[in-house]
Amino acid sequence: MLLRYDSHVMANRAGNIRRIEALRRQLAEANDAYYLRNEPVMADSEFDVLMAELIQLEATHPEAADPDSPSRVVGGGTIDGFESIPHTRPMLSIDNTYSVEDIRGWYDRVVKGLDGAEPVLSCDPKIDGVAVAIRYEQGRLDRAVTRGDGQRGDDITAQVRRITAVPLHLVGSPPDQVEFRGEIFMPDESFERVNRQREADGDALFANARNATAGTLKSLDTNVVAQRGLDCLVHGIGESTGLSAEGYGEFIESAGRWGLPVSDLVRQCDSIDDAVTVIEDFLGKRSDLPYAVDGMVVRVDRFDQQEALGATTKAPRWCVAYKYPAEQGRTRLTQVDWQVGKNGTLTPRATMDPVQLAGTTVQHATLHNIEEIRRKDIRVGDLVVVEKAGEIIPQVVSAVESERTGSEKAIKPPRACPACRGPVEQEGPKLYCQNPECPAQLRERIAWFVGRDQMDIDGLGDKVVDQLIEAGLVRHFADLYRLTADDLLPLERMGETSVENLLMAIDQSRDRGLARVLAAVGIRNIGRAAARTLAAHFSDIDALMASPVEDLQALPDFGEITAGVLHEFLHSKAGSEVFEALAQAGVNLASGAARSSQASPVTGKNIVVTGTLESIGRRELTERLEAMGATVTGSVSRNTDLLIAGEKAGSKLKKARELGVDVWDEETMIRSIGEG
Repeated sequence: MLLRYDSHVMANRAGNIRRIEALRRQLAEANDAYYLRNEPVMADSEFDVLMAELIQLEATHPEAADPDSPSRVVGGGTIDGFESIPHTRPMLSIDNTYSVEDIRGWYDRVVKGLDGAEPVLSCDPKIDGVAVAIRYEQGRLDRAVTRGDGQRGDDITAQVRRITAVPLHLVGSPPDQVEFRGEIFMPDESFERVNRQREADGDALFANARNATAGTLKSLDTNVVAQRGLDCLVHGIGESTGLSAEGYGEFIESAGRWGLPVSDLVRQCDSIDDAVTVIEDFLGKRSDLPYAVDGMVVRVDRFDQQEALGATTKAPRWCVAYKYPAEQGRTRLTQVDWQVGKNGTLTPRATMDPVQLAGTTVQHATLHNIEEIRRKDIRVGDLVVVEKAGEIIPQVVSAVESERTGSEKAIKPPRACPACRGPVEQEGPKLYCQNPECPAQLRERIAWFVGRDQMDIDGLGDKVVDQLIEAGLVRHFADLYRLTADDLLPLERMGETSVENLLMAIDQSRDRGLARVLAAVGIRNIGRAAARTLAAHFSDIDALMASPVEDLQALPDFGEITAGVLHEFLHSKAGSEVFEALAQAGVNLASGAARSSQASPVTGKNIVVTGTLESIGRRELTERLEAMGATVTGSVSRNTDLLIAGEKAGSKLKKARELGVDVWDEETMIRSIGEG
């Protein structure tokens, strides 16, 4: 009897671990689509349901813990073309709720966390834009940074300077040093004007105002920012010196006096009942605003109480966002197309008769995957319910079966890849093209390979990648390292200087090391964290390929599925050819971590880097420290073991000294770990 029980428990555990890994992949993909590509693949409500399931399963199985799990990481990352800047204080996201009962439950936890004290609350409409941290020094705009992954973001100072709502100089008596947190967004009128112009120019339309905002801020031409009419509202505070406000309401009033754009819709509430009334009353008014609002943020007003409540790894405990119900409409589904991603994933996209949702005309929606289509029994020709939640790409929720005429056609999965006619197989709920030479995959894979967090080849943007593939110059990763000036000069917008810089960047990328290469080649389930783990345990690609699958399973945070997928790829014809070709092209496939971690003076330490260093860039130093076994974070806390301080170290150095954290200057760093 005991044996049968143990077998049942083990089988159930194995199923839960598989579900955890599947949820992590699905949520990580959704985060990348939303924050990096600005092409959302699911509604906020669906994301939150899956996230809640993941958190519950991870709590049940602590042995499956992963610091890079989507449950512990703020969505987003950095983008190509911008300098990555660490935040002085983490820039966290806000937990979402969808019911009044959840809001009351959050309030009960707040009261418990404050030892029974019932706090004053502030309610503020939630704008679905791009989060930004704007820093002022002596009243002058010093720097603006996107949220990114919560620890680091992109420097968009030049872009923010062209937003007329953001003052270049504060008025009155602001703090000497202060960082404001806010939201950059595109008003409805600007959004409609921009899309009308794009339609006239023959360009693809922006799906919604948030996509338009993110796309505008990605532009290195700041004139584009000025022309498109972005706006901004300040709704929070980061690091500051000399801020006298005791709470959020007082802070908003002060920020307005200093000339900052703030909302006039902030409401203070003495009880949770008052807050619920504000939420419900605003539901009918939000459509009257000149910009998109998808919820209401409810927060504890007093800053000392916020500090006492603290935060999780992802979100503060002292605030929560109530999300209003998604807007739905009915329309006819006329066609389903299958789009091919970098790992061969075939994603179904619905084409429908145009329908108005959330102030925009919608004609396309996601169907997620073949199993979702089967589960919902959606057919071409169906009258369908389409939902648009949080101003993202819509999804088909259901078919209206009562309206069927019998002419509707079942949606059948393609037997051949629509891009290359290669074989298609189903793995889990998704379909995958099995042809490694698929041109659709090739474009996505090359674009991923050259990206900042992979091989970091500056100058190889999407348009250049497209030209290289169309010209037949690049069919494999290794082909990038065989490019010559004669190959590149005929390409559009490639002058001699651009070609020289690009070839130099390609050559420099040869020595990124094993971890970067593993993360770059697109092995399913192997992201940056997993690649670093592998590079820390294996001296080079040969040692990794010689490892049995059992050794891979034993690695930290590697499960049976991840280890199996990796082992299969390494020993496949395509996998061995990838690494052999890269080695022949002179790409370094050795791991510096395996050589240095045993004797490293920073192994196991939590390190913060601040200020300007002469001998090495911050990004390079961060990678080197991580290769030596350290964890590099963006803010100083009681968990920080070491601060490396360059010139103009500022407040982080002061805080480190107050907390008794060990501090290295650049000379000490070089003496301890060598030059970069």
